[in-house]
Amino acid sequence: MTSETFAPGLPPPILDIEASGFGLGSYPIEVGVIMPDGRSWCSLVKPEPAWQHWDPNAAAIHHISRDQLQQHGRGPIEVARALNEWLRGMVVYSDAWAHDYTWLNKLYDAADSVPSFRLDNLRALLTDNEANRWHDLKLSVAKRANLTRHRASSDARLLQMTLVAMRERHHAAA
Repeated sequence: MTSETFAPGLPPPILDIEASGFGLGSYPIEVGVIMPDGRSWCSLVKPEPAWQHWDPNAAAIHHISRDQLQQHGRGPIEVARALNEWLRGMVVYSDAWAHDYTWLNKLYDAADSVPSFRLDNLRALLTDNEANRWHDLKLSVAKRANLTRHRASSDARLLQMTLVAMRERHHAAA
């Protein structure tokens, strides 16, 4: 990790997206962000009429129903505006960059807008050794923090907490 990646002493902002499934036709159903100072924002996304793909296997993991999206979701324009306000000018990290990048583009295309931030791969912040230890450390952090809810904001918080724990181990070993 380099010091110019994010402010010294503060973790970077993390974004996570839950989706209707994987592959062609999938779309974002929930977006969550955790900021360097620990503030978070999360929203369900009301699907566009053309967004019909629904994978019951994905729903079994995130426990979000299509009915919840229709009743409580915000439209893509509102979600894109909120993300732009929260993340303007920042580099934001995701652990599933290829998927999240695609879903973020689908959201912004539906909103006829562009992100005011740059999404990057969380892997870019890790050395090879850290990347090899990431999964086990993430499980350990999740267990200690009792973060069992698989939702966008919880997942983003877990990723940030794991990155902080990785950094603390790195500094302790140095």
